[in-house]
Amino acid sequence: MSASADAMSTTRKRKSTLYRREHLVAIAFITLPVVGFLVFAIGPFLYSIYASFTNWNMLADPQWVGLNNYIQAFNDPYFLKSLGNTFFYMIGIPIGLILALTLALAMNRRMPGQTFFRSIYYVPVVSSLAAVSILWQWAYNGDFGLVNQVLDLVGIKGPNWLQDTATVKPALILMAVWKGLGFSMLLYLAALQSVPRSLMEAAELDGASAWQRFWHITFPMVQPVTFFLVVTGIIGGSQIFTEINIMTPTGGPEFSSASIVWYIWQKAFANLQMGYAAAMAVLLGIIVFTITALQFWWNARHGHEGTE
Repeated sequence: MSASADAMSTTRKRKSTLYRREHLVAIAFITLPVVGFLVFAIGPFLYSIYASFTNWNMLADPQWVGLNNYIQAFNDPYFLKSLGNTFFYMIGIPIGLILALTLALAMNRRMPGQTFFRSIYYVPVVSSLAAVSILWQWAYNGDFGLVNQVLDLVGIKGPNWLQDTATVKPALILMAVWKGLGFSMLLYLAALQSVPRSLMEAAELDGASAWQRFWHITFPMVQPVTFFLVVTGIIGGSQIFTEINIMTPTGGPEFSSASIVWYIWQKAFANLQMGYAAAMAVLLGIIVFTITALQFWWNARHGHEGTE
């Protein structure tokens, strides 16, 4: 009995030692990303809040100015215009979702070359945004751009897209929709393939039309994907910068294409007004957080209705 008890005690000690080692290894793996998050995310975030209350040019010590930066922002016509431009660009979100769902419905059917077309639509997603912006900047050129060359074939004289206040924002929206179409289509396609065929067959036997099957079965089933794409689209759309900085490096004619992030970058690194830029960044963060919270609230209250 004593030998058996000793053996069991030794086994327990070994297991206890093994568990402690596993816990230490697990803690080590968890600690690294947590420390990185604290150093590279939380730390700069907290300091940016402090900097938003100062006058700081990154060369001298910050000088406390209180709410002056925030008051200046609300009285700055360029801040308000760039913020309006940013929200205008989000018109592309519903346009992209409708096109993506339409393409996903088409790609969900059995057709020759299905895999090829899926790959082609996804190529812009994995392409460099800087390279894509340069490509579209050439395509929109008013003298020899590809877009105007195509319009010339049907007798239409195209404008200088990126130098006209009436066309610069629609041109950028078109490029953004084209760039993100494949990603949205892929998510919708995955959602469509999870729709039970039995529901569609039962609805068809009951005499439901194609539109009724789509509206009452397909659309509610893909609603979670739509919610995800809208939330991420608004968050990503509020941070649009690269295409603005490359295609319209001066903010477009009459500041008509400048986004809020582009304006923040200009104030921070071109004019060295880091305190003012931090204040605008905080305001943008509050706006995006509020919109996102309202979306989650609305989805929690009404999102389930489409699946009932």
